[in-house]
Amino acid sequence: MSQHREMQVFLAVAEAGSLAAAARALQLSQATVMRTLNALEQRLGSRLLRRGPRGVQLSPLGARFASHCQRILQRLEEAERSVTGLHARPAGQLTLALPLLMTHQVLMPIAVDYLAAFPEVSLATLAREELPRLLEEGIDLAVVVGHLPSSSGFAIPLGQVRPLVCAAPAYLERCGRPASPDELSAHRTIATSSTGHGGEWRFAGSVVKLAPRLICNTPQAAIRAALAGFGLTRCLSYEAHQELHSGQLLRVLEAFADAPVPVQLHYREGRRAAARVRSFLDFAVPRLRAHPAFQV
Repeated sequence: MSQHREMQVFLAVAEAGSLAAAARALQLSQATVMRTLNALEQRLGSRLLRRGPRGVQLSPLGARFASHCQRILQRLEEAERSVTGLHARPAGQLTLALPLLMTHQVLMPIAVDYLAAFPEVSLATLAREELPRLLEEGIDLAVVVGHLPSSSGFAIPLGQVRPLVCAAPAYLERCGRPASPDELSAHRTIATSSTGHGGEWRFAGSVVKLAPRLICNTPQAAIRAALAGFGLTRCLSYEAHQELHSGQLLRVLEAFADAPVPVQLHYREGRRAAARVRSFLDFAVPRLRAHPAFQV
């Protein structure tokens, strides 16, 4: 089997995390995929994949080799497209990872307009609160809230979001506004366990320990409880952007808010990125930067 085909098979396995899934995607038998990988590892004299009962994972050498393979195959694909003219016509599936509430609060109107402008592109969104592994998970782009490691590839800043405490007007009318974080102990609080800080809220220069009356496993559930007037909740500003803008929720303790957090669009390959990735960057980045959810 040619080196080009070996790289294709290896990348398919790396992205799928499964020999069987890669074999189906390539329309090859699983035995052929295994023989190809074994031949590749023997030729290179290195273990590229770690096989286990739950699938396969890239070794450190495998991750580096996969990055090189991705670039080589992409250059070949773009060279072929430059001959046929397809490089100027973005097509195929674009996979975008971003936090779940950002899809609802920010992305979807922009995504619909993008798909209307590029009818040969389809879009798949994946909910990822943590930093996604672009190569291993087959993700083209990711909106990341927070700081990226210096070795994470390419990133475009979109703006900032801020941690905040909010509640429904009805709750504040009934129970009053806390004047400082120390007064939270006299209020009903709604915590989110998925953030890892359900029992404490961080403010500028202080951390307040809580005994929340309600603990939700997702930010959207906590926001829904706050909308119902149950109590105070803490979230990032984009997570409740529409509710804050409409006045359904009101901010409190703004003078004590923690520092803002950067929002970035993370991707691979830079200028060598596929046409569908470049088209999304050109179309969406100005709109995302102008979105009020990222203006704090």
